[in-house]
Amino acid sequence: MLDSSGLPRFDAIAPSDVAPAIGELLTRSRALVARLTAADAAPASWENFAQPLADGIEELSRAWGIVGHLHSVNDVPEWREAYNAMLPEVSRFFAELGQNLALFAGYTTLRDSAAFARLNAAQQRIVSNEIRDFRLSGAELPDADKPRFQAIQEELASLAAKFSENVLDATNAFAEIVTDPAELAGLPADVVDAARAAAGDSASDAWKFTLHMPSYLPVLQYADSRRLRQSLYRGHATRASEFGPAELDNTPLIRRILELRQEEARLLGFANYAEVSLAPKMAESTEQVAAFLRDLASKARPFAERDLAELKEFAARELGLSELEPWDVAYASEKLREQRYSFSEQEVKQYFTEPRVIAGLFGVIEKLFAVRVRPDTAPVWHEDVRFFRIETPAGELVGQFYLDLYARETKRGGAWMDEAITRRRIAGGIQTPVAYLNCNFPRPVGEKDGQAKPATFSHDDVITLFHETGHGLHHLLTRVEELGVSGIHGVEWDAVELPSQFMENYCWEWDVVRGMSAHVDSGEALPRALFERMLAARNFQSGLQTVRQIEFSLFDLLLHCAYDPVADAAKGRGLYDVLAEVRREVSVLIPPAWHRFPNSFSHIFAGGYAAGYFSYKWAEVLSADCYAAFEEAGDPFDARTGSRFLDEILSVGGSRPALDSFRAFRGRDPAVDALLRHSGMIAA
Repeated sequence: MLDSSGLPRFDAIAPSDVAPAIGELLTRSRALVARLTAADAAPASWENFAQPLADGIEELSRAWGIVGHLHSVNDVPEWREAYNAMLPEVSRFFAELGQNLALFAGYTTLRDSAAFARLNAAQQRIVSNEIRDFRLSGAELPDADKPRFQAIQEELASLAAKFSENVLDATNAFAEIVTDPAELAGLPADVVDAARAAAGDSASDAWKFTLHMPSYLPVLQYADSRRLRQSLYRGHATRASEFGPAELDNTPLIRRILELRQEEARLLGFANYAEVSLAPKMAESTEQVAAFLRDLASKARPFAERDLAELKEFAARELGLSELEPWDVAYASEKLREQRYSFSEQEVKQYFTEPRVIAGLFGVIEKLFAVRVRPDTAPVWHEDVRFFRIETPAGELVGQFYLDLYARETKRGGAWMDEAITRRRIAGGIQTPVAYLNCNFPRPVGEKDGQAKPATFSHDDVITLFHETGHGLHHLLTRVEELGVSGIHGVEWDAVELPSQFMENYCWEWDVVRGMSAHVDSGEALPRALFERMLAARNFQSGLQTVRQIEFSLFDLLLHCAYDPVADAAKGRGLYDVLAEVRREVSVLIPPAWHRFPNSFSHIFAGGYAAGYFSYKWAEVLSADCYAAFEEAGDPFDARTGSRFLDEILSVGGSRPALDSFRAFRGRDPAVDALLRHSGMIAA
């Protein structure tokens, strides 16, 4: 872990390495800071201050990044213990760093010096960002307040880790064992086979269903057994809440997180935590974000109300469901989709075999950005993980990435991209970037002709893979050589979803879909007629889906700007009252009173999206508008447009404001029209 000269040594790193390695790197980092801020240090310049500080801290960041990654993908007791043991120490160091007035003064000295004008644009932006971030980290606080601010950061880091662990443990703790084969009616064969394998006891007929997505989603979508659907729905909806073991209840953690964030905001001179969150983002104010969400809700809600009315009428008429319960929604929606568009998602899934999807994805990358994707070798953390490299046509290395596709009990849920190594210039040349791409897809199940069948992915899974790869490309295809704004570094959080959502569009292009489909049994490509039905169904229930995302976004925003966890709680107004208010305003599907959605809302309580979940919709406007440039060119692979997207969006990373990058690509400010058109809410 102390060797940052190459790829992480996942074949050699052990939990017992964490404390000594991170401890050593913390010591080195503190010594570096002391040297750079010594009384006899020369006036700060890029060469003697900013550059060595970035180089030194990167060693710690990379090593701790490995620990954090393994905590996410291999959350066994030993790694959890090793991570949590050092988390307070690492949090304390970075809190100290952010409050170091001497470092802050070094950056302000550099900014105010004549040498600043001679720095390149990326370097100037790093200096400006650092000054902003020092202020947000409490550097200008009175000395009396700094210890408290530091303690808040440490406690928030520990609470976030515990929140995530509770969600994973609560997910793993639930199991529904089915012994009556009649309850399997409607379920796809591969899901039944996986449940049979999960039950494990070959001496009896039993099937085990869990809350992991490859098991949970098909049950909600396909199981004819209403009892089974209800059981899994309730288990999923009440994870990490008071309805389970007290030690896994996230309710007190949420309360404490909100209290600490509010205290942090007030220490920094902000009215609320949402203002802190927005300070480094594109959006200018909480009022602007709220107006954006409410305007989008006003446009989407009529479509959502129509979607729900159609679904209720269909469920009553065709399925005998006079009362549409929450655990019926996905099931009835799938039946309605099948009737209206004459296909099922399970039918489509048989065509998206893992090898063809991966090949199709790589083909899109190669065609769009004039690169090559090739298999590569590296130590990995699990036998399922694969490793690839991106090269120029001449064979020059651009970047590398790990691909970890399948769900595991020791792996946190969802899908995400994270960085392993960031591109920058070092003494020996260019340090090429490396990324982690992580998903939770079903693994291969069953055999054909004596060989294991490949895994099959739903079209939604394929979209998820393209989405995370978009994040990866943002990190891997950067040409910036300064660490602080290379790749996704320095990119405003409400713009960081632009490349990921942009890539999703290629999952709806016929030439792409045809090329990456091969039926798991026959090997035939997806029929064009079936694709046309999929395309017709693309905006099926888009109104419901849109207001659902707005509900999450507005709840997150208001929770952090219009709710005081102490004063409001004293008046009897809790966070579920905030959620109820949001639902009355924008939602059409209201979950049961016992639903505990916030208790597993990891994005805002254990991730980086606090008061920033709106970023998905904000960036979706940007991404739809960017893809519209290809539509206007008449070719989703138009070489000139693809080259400009690479040059003006991906390659520049955070070296300039995201809005400037968008304007450089589109020649104007963003417009919401393309998103509404793609969502079927205005005419094409």
